[in-house]
Parts: sequence; C-alpha cells; structure tokens
Amino acid sequence: MIEKSFSEVYDKFKLQFYRRIFEVVREREGSLSAMEAFSLEVIAMLDRPTIGQFADFLNISQSNATYKVNCLMRKGYLERENSQEDRREYHLMLTEKYLRYRGLLSSYEQTVMQRIEARIPPEDVQKFDEILRIMSGELMPECDKQERKIEHE
Repeated sequence: MIEKSFSEVYDKFKLQFYRRIFEVVREREGSLSAMEAFSLEVIAMLDRPTIGQFADFLNISQSNATYKVNCLMRKGYLERENSQEDRREYHLMLTEKYLRYRGLLSSYEQTVMQRIEARIPPEDVQKFDEILRIMSGELMPECDKQERKIEHE
C-alpha cells in the first residue's frame, strides 16, 4: 500500500517536473536541451562537483562530461571556480541564470507544500516533515551530498 502511494506521488512530481522542463526548454539557439537541463539538475544536487565527480556520478567519460559542461558554460548556466585545496582542479558553480530557471521548475513543489499545510492538521504536517527528514537523512545514504562528495574524491 505505501509503495503504491509513494510511487504515485513521486511519479506526479516527476511528470510535473518534466512538463516544466519542456515548457522552459525551447528549440532555439542558446536554449537548453532536455539532457542539458537534467545535467544541471545533477550538478545542483552534487553541490559544486568537479567535472570528474560529475562524470563519475553519471558513469560517463570525462571527455563527455567536459563537453556537456563547456556547452552549459557557453550558455551561461555554469561557471568554474578553482579549488582551494588543489589549484589544478575546479568546481562547477551554478549561475544566477540557472537559479532563475530553477525557480520556474520548483514552483510546483511550493504549491504542493502550501496545499499540504492548508489541508492537513499542523501536528500531521510536523510528523510528515519528521518522516521526510528520516528518509533523507537515514534511509537514503547513497544520495547524501557528503557521501557523494566522499565517494568521488
């Protein structure tokens, strides 16, 4: 029962996200492709990865990752920042242009959260928040930002 309910909610979030991606992504010069949009999402979730970490996470070649990153930099969605620890290495930084784009995509999450708070009693919302924190913090360790950084360094 919980698996079906969770899958339905997860699928609805994905469908809305994909819909917004295709609304925002246009087939014109300088626009993002769907693959580039997904690449930006991964970079955002990896939290300032190196190109090597990005490539490792997606299980793609370093040259393929470099090509994707260079395209996103030319379009203004990414910048490079030299690493403080190793000046030969740099981290991928999302630009203000990406943050504006991401804001368009996250509006549905905010809408659903507002609906939850309007429809569900505060004590249940608090319990739901606790469950989500446990899921994120304890039950999904392979997706933790710190774990991803450590795995790929």
